[in-house]
Amino acid sequence: MSTAPFSRSEIEAGRKLFASPWDFFWGAGTAASLPPARGVEIAFAGRSNVGKSSLVNALTNRKSLARTSRTPGRTQQINFFKGTDDLVLADLPGYGFAAAARDKVDQWTGMVHDYLTGRPNLARVYVLIDSRHGLKPQDREVLGYLDRAGVSYAIVLTKIDTIKVEFGEPRIRETEAAIKKRPAAFPMVFPVSSFDTTGIAELRAGIARLLSERR
Repeated sequence: MSTAPFSRSEIEAGRKLFASPWDFFWGAGTAASLPPARGVEIAFAGRSNVGKSSLVNALTNRKSLARTSRTPGRTQQINFFKGTDDLVLADLPGYGFAAAARDKVDQWTGMVHDYLTGRPNLARVYVLIDSRHGLKPQDREVLGYLDRAGVSYAIVLTKIDTIKVEFGEPRIRETEAAIKKRPAAFPMVFPVSSFDTTGIAELRAGIARLLSERR
């Protein structure tokens, strides 16, 4: 299965970036309660139960840094994590399902909108897509919103270990074609598995490259 082209030195830079201790340091339930902007920030977005928390844990080599749940919509705030470098990770509430009242969902939507359009140190949003299903209409809506807002994003295909090898490459090519002409899309697609760590080294390398560019 193809992965993004990174050199050995970039793979090593990615490993070192995430080898330091990582900790949860802030949870924001409203736009007003967001932490002060510091360093370079990247965010993880996606449908509920797509594996955002599992991916954060896999990247940071921590089993329970980000809380995972079998119940979609349990993450009801933006959770922030930091290591010893100046990189900050933001885990956004999932979209598409929420175990809460409509007014609460609207509150989260407004908070995420304010975060995405007003965060000065936000370098990129990694939009997670379940590789078993590909881009769904609601995913495309989110990508369209990011395009219109001019927010840089990249696609991460999660749970790549759960589909047969012969279906993996077509899914990657299909996704690459879908974002090819989108103005805010990063051209690389990252196929990953938080279970067997497929593609995790490449995603770390991509984040390390982004951090180096932003510095």
